[in-house]
Amino acid sequence: MPAIDTSYLVETPEGIDLQVDVAGPVPRALAYAIDFAIRSGIVLGASLILMFANKIGIGIMLIVSFLLEWFYPVLFEVYRQGQTPGKKALGLVVVNDDLTPIALGTSLVRNLLRSADFLPFAYLFGLISMVLSGNFQRLGDIAAGTLVVYRSVPLSNGGLPPCVPIAPPISLALEDQIAIIDFTQRHQQLTLDRQRELAGILKEITRREADNGVEYLRNVGAWLLGMR
Repeated sequence: MPAIDTSYLVETPEGIDLQVDVAGPVPRALAYAIDFAIRSGIVLGASLILMFANKIGIGIMLIVSFLLEWFYPVLFEVYRQGQTPGKKALGLVVVNDDLTPIALGTSLVRNLLRSADFLPFAYLFGLISMVLSGNFQRLGDIAAGTLVVYRSVPLSNGGLPPCVPIAPPISLALEDQIAIIDFTQRHQQLTLDRQRELAGILKEITRREADNGVEYLRNVGAWLLGMR
């Protein structure tokens, strides 16, 4: 039986192919379990503190539980680059289906629809949707136009040119990281003119002219690949 193809390919307007691997049900379930344990720990700690506060304590606990259930994932997805603690532990990240960073409205849609994914019990609808969608998207992902993908790119420095790894000058979105890594790994298949063209496209990131940008992009790509 052939292995399931989990790769997802997007071509940017600049003609750069970005490829990632989408996360299946098992790693997503493990990430959810970690986040659930964290939320449960917070609720337990708050209940121990508020257990002697009578009705006021109960009211505060209800508010805390509500906020954790509905806004815990939204907060992390929007302000922590698409990663809750559970997703970060598993190397996963939530992105739009064009691999751009997720926004507040998108995160709200995908998380509010978790109630539909949960039906009729134990996220059965969500699991069925993930199996049938082709890109492991639950109902919330389909409605919001999002994917859960692996953030880390397989480390491979074979065939790379001599590089001096340099950290990127700014915080990079996932699509920019993938583009630079792809540029670095494919340097042998690209003509020098094409490398200069791509370096010019990424000029806003490198802040260098095309000729100098080629070598600089390789160095940043080496850093992103873990050659530090």
